[in-house]
Amino acid sequence: MKAENPKDRLSEVNLPERPDEKPEVYAIQRQESGWRLSRRDLAGAAVAAAGAAAVTTQAQVTCSDKVFAHSDLVTALAISSNGRLLASAGNDKKIRLWTLPDGAHFKTLEGFSSQVLALAISPDGSTLASATGDGAIKLWSLPGGKALKTLQESRSSSYAMNALAMSGDGRLLAAGNQDKTVSLYSFPEGSLLETLQGHTAKVNAVAIGPDSELLASSSDDKTIKLWSLPDGNLLKTLEGHSANVRAVAFGPGGELLASGSDDRTVKLWSLPGGELLKTLQDHGNYVGAVAITSDGRSLISGSDDDTIKLWSLPDGKLLKTILGHSADVNTVAVTADGRLLVSGGDDKTIKLWTLPDGQSKACLVDLTLVPSDIRGIQYTQDGVTYTLPCGSPIPAGAVCVCNCVPGTYCPCVAHSTCTCQSDRPGGCICVPVHYWYPN
Repeated sequence: MKAENPKDRLSEVNLPERPDEKPEVYAIQRQESGWRLSRRDLAGAAVAAAGAAAVTTQAQVTCSDKVFAHSDLVTALAISSNGRLLASAGNDKKIRLWTLPDGAHFKTLEGFSSQVLALAISPDGSTLASATGDGAIKLWSLPGGKALKTLQESRSSSYAMNALAMSGDGRLLAAGNQDKTVSLYSFPEGSLLETLQGHTAKVNAVAIGPDSELLASSSDDKTIKLWSLPDGNLLKTLEGHSANVRAVAFGPGGELLASGSDDRTVKLWSLPGGELLKTLQDHGNYVGAVAITSDGRSLISGSDDDTIKLWSLPDGKLLKTILGHSADVNTVAVTADGRLLVSGGDDKTIKLWTLPDGQSKACLVDLTLVPSDIRGIQYTQDGVTYTLPCGSPIPAGAVCVCNCVPGTYCPCVAHSTCTCQSDRPGGCICVPVHYWYPN
């Protein structure tokens, strides 16, 4: 499916050209005038090379406790294959769309009758799938956010869709369900192809292997099941966790599977045989989210102990514990280039981290949810309006909008050709500015 309007395309936010080039880092800091975003260079060396002795350190983000991305806990994240769009979902019955790597908010999808529990983006980046607590699955155009199709109508909480996964070939959408089943839909047509039965408790997570021939599902029955695609035949049941299995993720080569469980462990399994390779133990509470980077060298896990942990692969050594969330970390996602980590949790926040070092980059904010002392800027590009916290740079070619949201005077910076200035009550004018950056 194609986006309905070419003007809906996202602004181009350039990544550093060289892998060793240090990215910018943003943190919301308190000043006498309120909260602002400051830029600083990354400090410290990258993670030790493979085979070297890894030192476990901690990285902590410094964000205002007034900054929220959703008005209720964050349930799901999905990143487009080009790494430029992030979709987030929450218990507030909304989906928000953001640009990456800057974290600009540009669209909110509303009208859901229940909380949004799962998201998936098609390989070509043109379609978003959402699943809700009342059993509905809907498709949306990206980046415009136009409602396209309903695959499954709302029914009841007993039919909640807890998880979604899109195949790499773009032909299948899998849904993990509260009713102990996995549903396979054709994509983009949306026809129900198969209903996979075998779990004895609700299905919490689904993942499709990189070759689109293997599906993994995890459940409150403490197992992981492997299914062949597209026929849906049950191949193997993986046992070893002693509690609910809440998350699964394939490695890039399809030869490794990671799982996270309420038994506070992450387990690594070899594929296709399903042998248990390692058990990683360092979290202090349930592990509800796992992801593996595209180079297969790093594993990320998020936990109800409010932390994110970075592990090296294949040895499973703990590299770093990332602090910053003040409540359960429910979901993590990594860009395809492996350089950006996104996390969301019960604290209603979404945070960006650079990889492989695990340093803080930004805290995403919906300015409609914060007090007026946290100011914002807006810019337009290709007919789309984007919102960022005050002090953020805007992309080259963007136009600053005379709209400081909320609050008073707040300038657009970096590549802007004008700035918003409220120099009289109720008034706002644009004036030329020279390039400048926050300290």
